[in-house]
Amino acid sequence: MDPRDTLNRPLHDLRISVTDRCNFRCTYCMPKEVFGRDYEFLARQLLLTFEEITRLTRLFVGLGVRKVRLTGGEPLLRTDVEELVAMLAAIEGVDDLTLTTNGSLLERKAEALAAAGLDRVTVSLDSLNDTTFQAMNDVGYPVAKVLEAIEAASTAGLGPVKVNVVVKRGVNDHEVVAMARHFKGTPHIVRFIEYMDVGHTNGWRLDDVVPAADVIATISAAMPLEAIAPNYPGEVANRYRYADGSGEIGVIASVTRPFCGGCTRARLSAEGSLYTCLFATGGHDLRAMLRDGADDAAITAAITGVWERRRDRYSEIRSAATAGWEKVEMSYIGG
Repeated sequence: MDPRDTLNRPLHDLRISVTDRCNFRCTYCMPKEVFGRDYEFLARQLLLTFEEITRLTRLFVGLGVRKVRLTGGEPLLRTDVEELVAMLAAIEGVDDLTLTTNGSLLERKAEALAAAGLDRVTVSLDSLNDTTFQAMNDVGYPVAKVLEAIEAASTAGLGPVKVNVVVKRGVNDHEVVAMARHFKGTPHIVRFIEYMDVGHTNGWRLDDVVPAADVIATISAAMPLEAIAPNYPGEVANRYRYADGSGEIGVIASVTRPFCGGCTRARLSAEGSLYTCLFATGGHDLRAMLRDGADDAAITAAITGVWERRRDRYSEIRSAATAGWEKVEMSYIGG
């Protein structure tokens, strides 16, 4: 089956949040003022089990999904997540199985994840300066530990590692050249991400966005870059390589250069709701169908129906009119 949404976009990528919990409090994602000591996260019995996630993934693969990414929250906080990796890796048709992490638990988990069948990891690292990075993660976690985790992942075979950097004006935008230079000449790929208005708790302002074009111009002035073609249709990162052949970087420009027209992603929240956009205001409950005994055909039909009605293009229509939307938090459905 090859369901298409109202804009003729196929279903190709599935992002699965395995937990809504995180041990960081990044100011652009889970600000401490909202996700504080008294915040109530999902109870364990509300989370999808590994078996339920695997069953749903198999059904999504039957509808055309080929790329699966585990997210959170922080996915490595989910107990025995490598067992889930092994279950998903065994599904015929999953061509690319990846995971996004803040790196805090990666060093100790890298070998087990690789052995279970994980292909690659993406690690979030917003600065190489401890003062800046600790202010952004807001729990005092040091840069050195994340760098060690990146190398551990690479050694375990989970590379090349993609390093995600959310760029916020006046916070870390002056450090993009240093970040690029640090990873230049390595197999790792830094991706600079425009600060986005995900959820409704991060205090987003357009003035805080550093356009991706400015990031590329700044880096290229120090280390010349040239644009290269995407790896596959619908890739969200615009790719650039160093003119001297010493590696590549990417930018994700969902604010200034929206890529809604090529978006092929569905998102599954930790408690089993299907979301069709990072900026969605509501989801579709699949957990109830699973636990009420629905068969595979019924669940597949439900997923197909949601996708075929999909008309999301938030980043293309972002305006004052959308500013008040109560969007789901990124920590709930993954970035």
